[in-house]
Amino acid sequence: MKSLAKETAIYGLSSIIGRFLNYLLVPLYTAKMTAESGGYGVITNMYAITALLLVLLTFGMETTFFRFATKGDDLPSRVFSTALIGVSSAATLFFFAVLLFLTPVSSFLGYEQTPQYVWVMALTVSVDAIRAIPFAYLRQQKKALKFATLQLLNIGINIVLNVIYYLGMDGHDPGYAFYINLLCSVVITLCLAKEIANIRCGFDPALMRRMLVYAWPIVLLGIVGILNQVADKILFPFVYPGDDMREQLGIYGACVKIAMIMAMITQAFRYAYEPFVFNSSKSNGSDGNNENNGELQAKAMKYFIIFTLLAFLCVVGWLDVLKYIIPENYRVGLRVVPIVMAAEIMMGIYFNLSFWYKLSDKTYWGAVFASIGCAVLIAVNVFFVPRFGYMACAWAGFVGYAVSMTLSYIVGQRLHPIPYPMQQIAYYIILALVSWLSMKYFADILPQWGSLIYNTLVIIFFVTIIVRQDFPLSNLPVVGKYFRR
Repeated sequence: MKSLAKETAIYGLSSIIGRFLNYLLVPLYTAKMTAESGGYGVITNMYAITALLLVLLTFGMETTFFRFATKGDDLPSRVFSTALIGVSSAATLFFFAVLLFLTPVSSFLGYEQTPQYVWVMALTVSVDAIRAIPFAYLRQQKKALKFATLQLLNIGINIVLNVIYYLGMDGHDPGYAFYINLLCSVVITLCLAKEIANIRCGFDPALMRRMLVYAWPIVLLGIVGILNQVADKILFPFVYPGDDMREQLGIYGACVKIAMIMAMITQAFRYAYEPFVFNSSKSNGSDGNNENNGELQAKAMKYFIIFTLLAFLCVVGWLDVLKYIIPENYRVGLRVVPIVMAAEIMMGIYFNLSFWYKLSDKTYWGAVFASIGCAVLIAVNVFFVPRFGYMACAWAGFVGYAVSMTLSYIVGQRLHPIPYPMQQIAYYIILALVSWLSMKYFADILPQWGSLIYNTLVIIFFVTIIVRQDFPLSNLPVVGKYFRR
C-alpha cells in the first residue's frame, strides 16, 4: 500500500499540476471565443472525437501489455515491441484512410468548411496512440518520475504556445489549438526515443493473436469508459434540434472542465494501481485472485472512495470560487458539475471492480458490462437531449456508469468474491451525501461568503471523520511521532 501511495502521489502530482495548467486554457479559450460564436463548442466536439479514436487505435494494448509482460510466458521486451508495432501500424493506416476520404469525413462531422481541423486531429491522435505504448512501458518499469516529467513538459509547451497565439497574437481561430496539440505530441514522442528503440525486438504474430484475444473485451471497456466522458459531446450535434447547438455544447464543455478534477484523481490512481495489481498477481500466482490480493483490492477501493468523496465535497463546496474559471455567459451550465463528478466516482469504482476478470483472463465479462452500459448511455442521450439539452448528457453518463458498476459488482461477487468493507463505504457515501445536501440548503439562505464559510466547515468536519476513523495522524511518516506523544 505504501508503494501504491508513493506512485499515486507522483502520478497524482503531475496530473494535478497538468490539469491545473489545462484549466488555464479554459478561461483563455472561453475569453477569446464567446459562447455565441461556438468556437469552444468546436474544440469540445473535436477533442471528444479524438478521445474516442485514441481508445480504438490503442485497442487495449496498454492493459494487455501489463498482463503479458508480467505473466512470465513471454519476454517483456518482446511483448512491448509486438504491441508497439501493432499499434503503430493501425495508427498509420487510420491516418492515411482519413486523408483518402477527407471530404466525406469532414462533411459528416460538420466541418466541410474547415477540413484541416479533421486531418490535423487525425494525425495528432495517431501520434498519441503510438506514444501510449512507450508511456505504458514507463509505468510497467516503475519510471513514474520520467512519465510525470514528460506529461508536464507536454502540457507546458501546449500552454506557452496557446498563450502566445491567443493572447500575444490576439488569435480567435479554434483550429490553432489543434495545430499546437499536434506539435506537442510530436515533441514528446521524440523524447520517448529510448523506449521506442526497443522495437528492435521485432513483431511476433502468434503473440499478437493471443494479445488480441485478451484485448478485444478491454477495447469495449475502454469504449464505454470514454463514451461516458465524450459520447454526449459527439452525439450532441446530431440530436440537439436548436440552431444554437455549438453555443450550448460550448457551455456544457466549459462547465464539465470544472468537474474533471474527479477524472484527474481517477486517472492518477489508475496509472499507479493497474501495474501495481498486475505485478502483485505475478508474485502471488497467475490469476491474482487470492486472499491477499482480495484484501489489497478491498482496502484500495475504500481509500479511493474516501478521497474521491472528499474531492467531490471540495469542488461543490467551493464552486462559487471555481466558477470564475469561465466567463459569466458560460456559467448557466454549472448545475451539471455535481452530476458529472458523481458519474466519475462511479467510473473509478467500476475500474476498481474490473480486476477480477482481468486477472483471471475472463475479460469477456468486461465486454458484456461495457456493452450494456454503453447502450444505456447512448439511449439516454438520443431520447432525452432533444428535450432537456445538455442536462440529459450529464445524466446519461451517470446512468451508464451506474449500470456498468452495479453489474460488475454483482457478477464479480458471485464468481470471485472480494471482502469489500461495504458498511464503511456506505457510511462515507451517506455522510458525503448529507454534507452536500446541507451545502445546497444553506446556499439558498446564506450570502455567498457565508455559504463558503459553512461549506469549508463541512469539509473540515468530513476530513476530521476520515482522520479519526481511517487515517490516524500518529501513523503518518515523519510528523506522526509528534501525534504519538
